[in-house]
Parts: sequence; C-alpha cells; structure tokens
Amino acid sequence: MNVVDSSGWLEYFADGPNAAFFAPAVRNVGELIVPSISLYEVFKRVLQQRSEDDAMKAVAVMIQGQVIDLDISLALGAARNSADLGLPMADSVILTTARAYGAALWTEDEHFAGIEGVKFVARG
Repeated sequence: MNVVDSSGWLEYFADGPNAAFFAPAVRNVGELIVPSISLYEVFKRVLQQRSEDDAMKAVAVMIQGQVIDLDISLALGAARNSADLGLPMADSVILTTARAYGAALWTEDEHFAGIEGVKFVARG
C-alpha cells in the first residue's frame, strides 16, 4: 500500500523533476490510499495556481485510490505523532493514515526524511 504526500501529488501533476519518483505510487491505484486532507491541500494549491477545472481534474485522479476520511482514531493518532515528531497537523494526519494502513509514505518534504516507513526524495 502507498500514500503520496501532497507535495508528491503536486510534483507529479506539475511534471516536476521528481514526478517519475512518485509515478509508480500514483499509477498503482489498487494499492493507493488517499487521506482526505490531501484532497484539500492539492485542490487548494492547484486552484490557486491554475484553475478550478485543473483542480477538479487533479482530484479526479486522486480519488481513483481509496480515499480515507479523518476519523477519531486517526485524529488522535495524528495528534500523538504531531507531538512526538514535531509535524504540522496535515503532515501528521497523512503519516498516521499511512501507518494505519501499513502503507509507505512517498514524499519530498524534508521533515519526513529519516522517519520509518517513508520513501523520501530531495526536492529537485
């Protein structure tokens, strides 16, 4: 199972230098877990930088995976991970979701580097 961090989705959609790193996880929709907060983050950023149509197209790709809503268990686990690891709220929710589903977390966000279960690539 795989979770792609919002930074990875944005890199993939922009066809940035690390897009190929994220492509295997994004394209393997049968193994893809999508935290609902990632939908928020990606939709917002694409909306700001491009258009609502492009933002909706991005969401359409993302929801091909299994979308996971934030529930009580994930919220409390994310709060623990945020406190323990010093992660911002959205990042702790994404990491906690990945761990809850036994998924690897794919990212280019440096604050995830060195965390168990994370597939990290430095920004290109």
